[in-house]
Amino acid sequence: QGIKDYLKYCQQRDPQTNRPYTSRYIGSMVADFHRNMIKGGMFIYPATAKNPQGKLRLLYECKPIAYLAECAGGMATDGKVRILEKQPHSLHQRSPILVGSENMVKMLMEMMKNHGSED
Repeated sequence: QGIKDYLKYCQQRDPQTNRPYTSRYIGSMVADFHRNMIKGGMFIYPATAKNPQGKLRLLYECKPIAYLAECAGGMATDGKVRILEKQPHSLHQRSPILVGSENMVKMLMEMMKNHGSED
């Protein structure tokens, strides 16, 4: 519910924050993230009922993107833990990821926390 509320917030008109923001989904994490690095924004691939551990692989998808984001002044988390601090327990371990602008990621995490989505 927290993610749904955040998306609704992003679609509301607010001239001070340049909202409404646009939604884009290219279908490739690298292409989507590249666009976000140029235009701003965030990439979200949360845990779902079908994939409670997330879908993207921690070691060779999430961690490299998290490193790039943090080098650029952004933030990357799984909703609870900073991606770069997660200790892998298997080679193909999967993880949810929220990566992008620090302000946007923090706001999404706060909305998730308010709805108990961090469990």
